[in-house]
Amino acid sequence: MIVTTTNTVEGYKIDQYIRVVAGETIVGINMFKDIGASFRNIVGGRAGSYEGEVLQAREAALGEMVQRAIELGANGVVGVDIDYESLGQGGMVMVTASGTAVSLSQA
Repeated sequence: MIVTTTNTVEGYKIDQYIRVVAGETIVGINMFKDIGASFRNIVGGRAGSYEGEVLQAREAALGEMVQRAIELGANGVVGVDIDYESLGQGGMVMVTASGTAVSLSQA
């Protein structure tokens, strides 16, 4: 499965645009990670626990999007966009990955 943010894939031609596919995931940041991130906010530096949560959420959203494309018979997803949104009082993060499922063949 080829997944790209571009609208074309070098060396391939798009035979069919199947449909838009998306994957979503929502993760909650637990109290201990929130405390650690608040401390980092005061003293500076990176909030590694938040970064890890966001990384896992992004991979889950991408994986779900790819699975939906496979179910439609696609072998590629082009024009992929990843969006992040804070939900509620900031304790939850939604990550959405979307793109166009396509059928590709070598040019």
